[in-house]
Amino acid sequence: MTATAHGTAVHRDRDVLRWLGAYTSSVTGDVVYFTALTWAVAEAAGPARAGLVLAAGAVPRAVLMLGGGVLADRFGPRGVLVGSDLVRCLTVLAAAALTYVRGPELVPLCVLAVCFGIADALFLPAVGALPARLTTRDRLTRVQGLRSLAVRLANTVGPLGAAAALAAGGAPGAFAAVGILFAVSLVLLLALRVRGPSRPAPERTPMRAQLVDGLRYLRGRPALLRLVAVIGLGEMCFSGPVGTALVLLAGERGWSPGILSLLLGAFSAAGAAVGIALSAVREMPAPRVVLTGSLLLTAALVTSLGLTAPAPGAAVALCAALGAASGIPMVLGHALLQQGTDPDYLGRVASVTSLCTLGLGPLLFPLAGLVSEAWGAGVFLAGCGGVCLLAAALACVK
Repeated sequence: MTATAHGTAVHRDRDVLRWLGAYTSSVTGDVVYFTALTWAVAEAAGPARAGLVLAAGAVPRAVLMLGGGVLADRFGPRGVLVGSDLVRCLTVLAAAALTYVRGPELVPLCVLAVCFGIADALFLPAVGALPARLTTRDRLTRVQGLRSLAVRLANTVGPLGAAAALAAGGAPGAFAAVGILFAVSLVLLLALRVRGPSRPAPERTPMRAQLVDGLRYLRGRPALLRLVAVIGLGEMCFSGPVGTALVLLAGERGWSPGILSLLLGAFSAAGAAVGIALSAVREMPAPRVVLTGSLLLTAALVTSLGLTAPAPGAAVALCAALGAASGIPMVLGHALLQQGTDPDYLGRVASVTSLCTLGLGPLLFPLAGLVSEAWGAGVFLAGCGGVCLLAAALACVK
């Protein structure tokens, strides 16, 4: 079935809006979940165990993510999304009930983290592959602009929602709130119509062979492989580590929590504004030039924020500029990737991209702490600038 009529604006297309609502609700649920899990583990076993439990979920997510891409291509991204959202919803609601009855316990929370990580490994590649089945290729930049808006909105609203849920109902209440968010996402996904068959017939080819075929497809297209590397390098630092570094930087410079909230808020709000703006662009002229330029600007801004000593007001302005600059490659990179990928390989290519960003990004969290302790948070931010420079260098290669 056709999901998008050619005469319908992207922001008025019902299926795009359903996908956007489902994605926003799910990402917000992720943010609240990680906050609630950290809180519950710290309450059950102390802060030192929180990192171990988070790692218990991050490992299966990274290991199984490529397999999630195979499933998205084999069964269709919509079906995989529905299944993974259902598993996450039921798992978190079960954790809410168990925590309410027995209080936070380390072993059940570890089981929750592992189950959630496995479901995430299926969800992330499928959600990356779905937009190409909702709209035409020429509209993908605008759809990715809406996706960027959803990410920034979730990262802004999620921590506030987590704090409110924890204050009102403790860990059980926060887990229940996560379950409700995933239930909303599930309902919206069930109402989606996609281009082509919503559930392709399963192939007889073994999954391992499909995975190898997907990696061979990507390796045989150097331009596409470079684009995956550009997206990975460009987003890896901004999937959480930069936010952590900003918290550490504020502590080093003696800035109040109010200033910190302004820094993080300016970063997210500017990124959201860029997402809105790009969702209205009909055609991006010279997208690779814009991609390269925005990565160079991102590198300059994050390095300047780390190595200079701006006053709080100037730092807030720098964070706003950084949020806007870093939001552009997030939109353009994914749009170019989906435009250049054969539809049969969208899930597997998306899984490699997700592995490079959300899968490996958590590895930078301990690095942020180690570098900040040894040389200061500003040096870590400057290192993020170097990573963005490398991404820009790859982006300009033809």
